[in-house]
Amino acid sequence: MAGEIMGGALAGGMFRIAVPLAALCLAAPLRAELPAPVRAMIDAAIATGNAEKIATVVEIAKQTNPADVAEIKAMHDVFLTRLAERKAEEATAKAEAARTAGFFERWEGEGQIGAFYADGNNSNIGVTGTIELEREGVDWSHRLRARGDYQRSNGRTTREQYLAAYEPRYDIDEGLFAYGLLQYESDRFQGFDSRQAVSGGLGYQLLDSDGLKLSVKAGPAYRRTVFLSGEAENSLAGLVGLDFDWQIADGLTLTQDTNMVAEAAGSATVIIDSSNTTLNLVTALRAKISDRVSTRLSYTVDYNSNPAPGAVSTDTLSRFTIVYGF
Repeated sequence: MAGEIMGGALAGGMFRIAVPLAALCLAAPLRAELPAPVRAMIDAAIATGNAEKIATVVEIAKQTNPADVAEIKAMHDVFLTRLAERKAEEATAKAEAARTAGFFERWEGEGQIGAFYADGNNSNIGVTGTIELEREGVDWSHRLRARGDYQRSNGRTTREQYLAAYEPRYDIDEGLFAYGLLQYESDRFQGFDSRQAVSGGLGYQLLDSDGLKLSVKAGPAYRRTVFLSGEAENSLAGLVGLDFDWQIADGLTLTQDTNMVAEAAGSATVIIDSSNTTLNLVTALRAKISDRVSTRLSYTVDYNSNPAPGAVSTDTLSRFTIVYGF
């Protein structure tokens, strides 16, 4: 009879004892829980807090214990939930700290000092120094740069170039940002005593991974140039910029920074055909020595389509510097 088993003989006859099959199943020995060594291995991996290592151990445990996949997954899910909660708490705390910090707080930066070789209007060697400061906020970031190159040969100054720039940036949406730029330059050997530029516009982060970053920006600009003769020129311009960072290997990074400014013929003229275009290309290779110290080899091209009388259109500059982060 379905769901029953036969009994034995009693007083010369047969008897039936109805025993449900479910009862027999419950009476059968259950499968033991996850083996203690496997559980200990997973717990040890979780104790490290290394998500990649834990994922590897969990995968191996699933492959070698297919009957315990659900329990192994449950252990992993508990870790992932706690990790997500901790990251959310850290992000909230970081955002709150950035939101409440004063403008002069949370700055990081680096200083560079080294030598250079120049070829163009002058061919000589000299010293160079740079300082860069950055501040990251919730939506805003700020960047300050100052650089100076100076050379004297036989008691005569043969190169004297200075630059200072401030660039705020506001993140509008994922990848999209607005930028501003205030910049001052002085380079007597390119024919101008000072050159100030103001620009603002939009940019987009095209790539943003651990080893590769690429962003572009563009916007109108206004530039005032004071030549060595004392004459001044004010012009409306357009600015296009590109920033590229590629971490070739651990501790080795290639960067490419490009800024192009095209000036219109008049201060109120829509830019169609520019009367003066300047292009600044900086390609650098940076090698990390320690957490704070690295070396940087860079090559700079400065192009001016309409140089001052007696000056050439293109200057190149090779720099080798020691970089210290703080």
